[in-house]
Formats: sequence, structure tokens, C-alpha cells
Amino acid sequence: MMKVIGLALVLALSAAPFAFAEDDDDDKVPAAEVEKIEGVLSTLGCKGYEAIQKESVGVYEIEDAKCAMGTMDIKLDKDYTVILISRY
Repeated sequence: MMKVIGLALVLALSAAPFAFAEDDDDDKVPAAEVEKIEGVLSTLGCKGYEAIQKESVGVYEIEDAKCAMGTMDIKLDKDYTVILISRY
């Protein structure tokens, strides 16, 4: 009986991370917003990026943007205005 309870406990604990994992679809930025973001990047002289994430309500982070001045992380507000550019 103890083996059955122990096995059930191990299975329950090993499945827990999957139950609480975030849904990747929630992080995807809609295509219309990506177009606007890419327009802003173009005006900054950037031609590519690693990823775009929506951080909080209306704040976008563009990771590893390939710009004329180097590789940058860029944050835009809900109006697609640059609020932060960081070079590393």
C-alpha cells in the first residue's frame, strides 16, 4: 500500500510543472502589431531581431535587434514610441 501511495505522490509532483506551464500562444504578438514594430525598427536603422515579446500592457521588448549602431534591446510603449534602447 505504501508503494502505491509513494508512486502516486511521485507522479503527481512530476506532473505539477506541466500543469502550471505558461501557454506559448499567450506570448505571441499579433501580425498587425509586428508590422508596426518592424516599421519603427526600420526607421531606427534595424533590419532584424531575435524575438518580440509583449511584457506588460502595451509594452513591447525587441530582443537582439540588428541595428546600424550594433545589437540592441529596444522597448516600445503602446503607441510604438521608443522608451528604451540598451546596447550590451
